[in-house]
Amino acid sequence: MRDPDFPSGGATIDRDREEARHRLARRLGLGTLVAVAIMVAIGAWGAFERHEEALATTAHVAEAPHVRTLSVKANGQPRALSLPGTMEPYTAATIFARATGYVARRDVDFGSQVKQGQVLAVIAAPDLDQQLAQAKAQVAQTEASLGQAQAQATLQGATNDRTKVLVSEGWQTRQQGDTDALTLRADLAAVKVAQANLEAQKANLSRLEQLTGFEQVTAPFDGTITNRQIDVGNLVSADSNSGTPMFAIERSDVLRVQIYVPQDAVFTLGDGTQAEVTVPEMPGRIFTGKVSRTAAALATDSRTQLTQVDVVNPDGVLRSGLYCLVNFTLPRSVPAITVPSQAVIFNKSGLTVAVVVDGKVQLRPIDLAQDDGATVEVKTGLKDGDQVVLSPPVNITDGMAVTVVAG
Repeated sequence: MRDPDFPSGGATIDRDREEARHRLARRLGLGTLVAVAIMVAIGAWGAFERHEEALATTAHVAEAPHVRTLSVKANGQPRALSLPGTMEPYTAATIFARATGYVARRDVDFGSQVKQGQVLAVIAAPDLDQQLAQAKAQVAQTEASLGQAQAQATLQGATNDRTKVLVSEGWQTRQQGDTDALTLRADLAAVKVAQANLEAQKANLSRLEQLTGFEQVTAPFDGTITNRQIDVGNLVSADSNSGTPMFAIERSDVLRVQIYVPQDAVFTLGDGTQAEVTVPEMPGRIFTGKVSRTAAALATDSRTQLTQVDVVNPDGVLRSGLYCLVNFTLPRSVPAITVPSQAVIFNKSGLTVAVVVDGKVQLRPIDLAQDDGATVEVKTGLKDGDQVVLSPPVNITDGMAVTVVAG
């Protein structure tokens, strides 16, 4: 029989095991607490770093951006206006055949310089020559008929005079007197008919003589043959609707340049305004001209006025069809402000510029008078002395504080 005050050996083992489990649990709990504490510390450090970064970013954003500015000035000096144009001949004509026949001779070719009245080609028209000969014969025949009628009328006039005397003396009947008088009237009418026929035949003869004169094709004015459409042996027609074109001729000692002047220059550019004309393929050459006429009305679709500039070309170096630039120096009706194109902001609000006033930005809408790509002329929106921001940042806003830097 065991003593209750002294435990047996099995009970002792159970207590040892229980204590070991408690010690293990305490160690595991302590390790878990340490791990959690470490994770919390790492998270707190990361949050601290992100907070510092956010503060730095906020401080950077809050810092006023640095901008460069330009003090603009009003310009009242004459402005340059350059407009594109195409050179055209002062006078141009297409020469058609006025006589039907075959080309018997051709004296010129395209590129030939000709004088007014110079023979360019000769047309052989035998039918027309025969008609002319026939008309001459008809005129001679009609002249003979007229002479015969006049002689008959003269004779009848003398007869009628004698009959009147005889009738008055009773030697001739009154009936015979009336017959001779009426015959004289008929003979005088026949003279008038013969005269009218002669005039008609002469008119036909003159027409045929003019047509035979067209067998020689001549230059209507001094100029250059720019096109030839016939050669020897070709059949040409003088039909008014389907006549044969033979030559094209141009007068090029003076050339016309048609340009379209914008509305803002219409009232400062008129007849007699001097111009300088340049051709890209002739660097360094400047040709003088002047405005010869204007359309005196603007096209409603483009708000431009058709204007013609005459350019003197005595040496013939210029050619019709050349592309050219017509340059004017025009007075300004009002002073203009010129700014670099890099200062212009284009967005949904239209065209604006950023002006710095007391360290803050003012976005001002502007209207342009001229834009040459590098600079623009501003009509409204700016005044003399404004500080305009060059290359403004993309996030610039009205009222933004900025710092102006040199350069």
